[in-house]
Amino acid sequence: MPNPDVVLACEALDRTFYSKDAGQNKVLQDINFEMRKGEFVVLIGPSGCGKSTLLNIIAGFDKPSAGRALIDGAPIVGPGPDKAMVFQDYALLPWLNARENIEIGLRMQNIPAKQRTETAKYFLNLVGLAEASERPVYKLSGGMQQRVSIARALALKPKVLLMDEPFGALDAFQRAIMHKELIRIWRATQATIIFVTHSLEEAIFLGERVVAMTPKAVGFTGELRIDMARPRDPLSPEFASLKRELYDMLTAHMPADADIFAE
Repeated sequence: MPNPDVVLACEALDRTFYSKDAGQNKVLQDINFEMRKGEFVVLIGPSGCGKSTLLNIIAGFDKPSAGRALIDGAPIVGPGPDKAMVFQDYALLPWLNARENIEIGLRMQNIPAKQRTETAKYFLNLVGLAEASERPVYKLSGGMQQRVSIARALALKPKVLLMDEPFGALDAFQRAIMHKELIRIWRATQATIIFVTHSLEEAIFLGERVVAMTPKAVGFTGELRIDMARPRDPLSPEFASLKRELYDMLTAHMPADADIFAE
């Protein structure tokens, strides 16, 4: 009998790509994974380990070669409002203002105009952009645009919020601000978040659980539960110890001279 507390599940999930030149390329193998409502889980690993592929399958943009992914016990068969994605490149319409960008998804759900506007303004206020509601998004900073993107995703009230390296285009200062803001937003909304990164610091700062992936293992190589109190201090000995533990988990299946975080 399915566990009612489990929002997202992957069962024996594989993904293999084929091409005439390269032949068979197995990216994911035997992925078994569960998330409970309100959890913040981070997937970490180097480029090519299958993080984004797994996220695309959960979002319904791709299909597994074997196994299945489920939301609330029902197989994922395609995109839908129960899964919302936040991308690194914001994916906003630059000729619209912040509020209008958020209302697009709500319009597709046939929500009345007044309710759309009220919802958009509520989530803009939640992400700290109440004053920017009517500003064209191309006039906003990168951090502000990503806040609009997060507000747009949350406005759909998804069962799972998927975030694919959403702060990768930001400078270090803006990224640190967005880390704190995301934790605040997560606590306020109790959203279920799965966040993809290749940054050790980002994973430890944000996640309740961190799941490690490497190309050699073609899937998960370990899981680290982060019980460190919030707000987390990246300069503390406890943070440094967790960073070492996570690094060792990631490199356990790699050659000694491999640079797993090389671009």
